Amino acid sequence: MSKTDRSEQASLEGYEVLLCVTGGIACYKCADLTSKLVQAGAGVTVAMTDSAQQFITPLTFQTLSARQVYTSVWQSSREYDTQHISLTDLADLMVVAPATANIMAKLAHGIADDLVSSLALSSHGQCDILLAPAMNTRMWEAPATQDNLQRLLGWGVHTIGPNEGFLACRSVGRGRMAEPAEILSDISRLLVRKPAKKHHTAS
Repeated sequence: MSKTDRSEQASLEGYEVLLCVTGGIACYKCADLTSKLVQAGAGVTVAMTDSAQQFITPLTFQTLSARQVYTSVWQSSREYDTQHISLTDLADLMVVAPATANIMAKLAHGIADDLVSSLALSSHGQCDILLAPAMNTRMWEAPATQDNLQRLLGWGVHTIGPNEGFLACRSVGRGRMAEPAEILSDISRLLVRKPAKKHHTAS
């Protein structure tokens, strides 16, 4: 992020973002997004699915966020806590990027069979969700995906993208995850509408 970008970007100091990374080639963009969020002043906690770890390692996000990365509901921590509840308790916003067709289907039907889907279900009443979809064009346009999207939008879930462009399947079409700068802008817009939980708790 350039000095100009930082000067134009609203400060996210005090806000907590729960970044949930699911399995898609666009995972690499989430490293840049994490860096941009940290530079904007946000606290970033990363949760990853098993599939996401096939594309990028937890160590990458641990280094960029300077925090523990969560990969399983069974993951041990220094103090016992129900992670799928506590992480959403602390977050001002949950961001799922890339949001695959699979995770969108899980969220739309209340399936909680891994850490990220459990976090999404437990976010109800605690924090908003922003999805950054990324998938093959035919998967995005499939009736099932579009039905799931409409159900999620009806519940107040926010989305950004997908954009049109060159896809991993070597085709050009809609399905490319929004760029990190675009996602950061949407995150900022959603966060600054109300005080950070930390500030609210302190008051």
